[in-house]
Amino acid sequence: MERKTAEPMALLTGVPVRNVQQFLKAVLWDHDGLVDGLQKHLFESVSRMPDDGLGSVAIIDETSVLKKGIKTPGVQRQYLGCVGKIDNGIVTVHLAVVKGRFKAMLDGELFLPESWADDRERRAAADIPDSMRHRSKWRIAFELYAKSLANGWRFDWMTFDEGYGGKPKFLALLDLSSQQYVGEIPKTFSVRTGSGRPKSSAEALFRRPGVRALKAKTFRMSQESGSPTIWQAKAVDVVLGDDERPRHRLIKARNRETGEVKYFIARSDKRVGLRALLRVGFSRWHVEHLFRVAKSEIGLTHFEGRSYVSLKRHLALCMIALAFVSLHTARLRGEKPGADTGASLPGPAADVQEASKKATGHDRGPVPA
Repeated sequence: MERKTAEPMALLTGVPVRNVQQFLKAVLWDHDGLVDGLQKHLFESVSRMPDDGLGSVAIIDETSVLKKGIKTPGVQRQYLGCVGKIDNGIVTVHLAVVKGRFKAMLDGELFLPESWADDRERRAAADIPDSMRHRSKWRIAFELYAKSLANGWRFDWMTFDEGYGGKPKFLALLDLSSQQYVGEIPKTFSVRTGSGRPKSSAEALFRRPGVRALKAKTFRMSQESGSPTIWQAKAVDVVLGDDERPRHRLIKARNRETGEVKYFIARSDKRVGLRALLRVGFSRWHVEHLFRVAKSEIGLTHFEGRSYVSLKRHLALCMIALAFVSLHTARLRGEKPGADTGASLPGPAADVQEASKKATGHDRGPVPA
């Protein structure tokens, strides 16, 4: 099925199209509770999975989709990564997790542009709640992270691209949370080498004679497809914000074949080798793979409704489907120790059924995973 939207799915299964549309928009069920249940179930499952030396890595990233018209929630002319330019579409921010060969999405939220936040009539037509306000993408990302902590998650590491790493307030919140991370930053990112030292951009710091003289080490970084890439990297201790002593490491990595240069900022509770830090920083390819699979096989960006509630439910159901596949892929590889939980996601399904009882006052029967 080329388009995985309500109409073709309903026609394929012999269900009235309106029934599926109403299920996404108007029928009373707790989609937020579904995501909470999914996160709790995944935490229990992932905690028993084999470790490749990094533990669990949280990944923050965003995706986008072209949309025509003006009624899709959050649609406007903005930068869309899917086309690499400013165009008409929507953007959603996501939290994913990877541990060893396992990867899954944990949450997602719509980026609401300011043009929508200030338009009461437009918001009401799209079922956007009054409590929802315009927030920067990095703030949405931290909210998703905080929600996962409330559902039991504790990540060994986090990584993100320069759109998030370049925001000092985002890094400061992660520091307050004692979260270890390795995130990409822009070359203009401001750092200091010690208390009272002048600020410098990341790029300029590595041009200083003493830092430039540091010998780069060579590392082979794996990726989902294609041959491994070779990077030459060096690191220096730096101070961020008002810190009195260095608590972070600034990393410069250069691709030996293409000459591409990346800068990363890293925070860890103890001294960690440069190879491990680079593995965390380059693990973002996992979420890119998740997005490709979710878009092509599950229909993550095939949403065609005009309701924010429908969009949130669409995202939740896509995450459930992706988690189902990811868990059983791990099981079939023999990577999941302990008892076999069978071909279902009992945690989320049970949570949704309980939410349905509370909302409607009666039991509607089993809820499919």
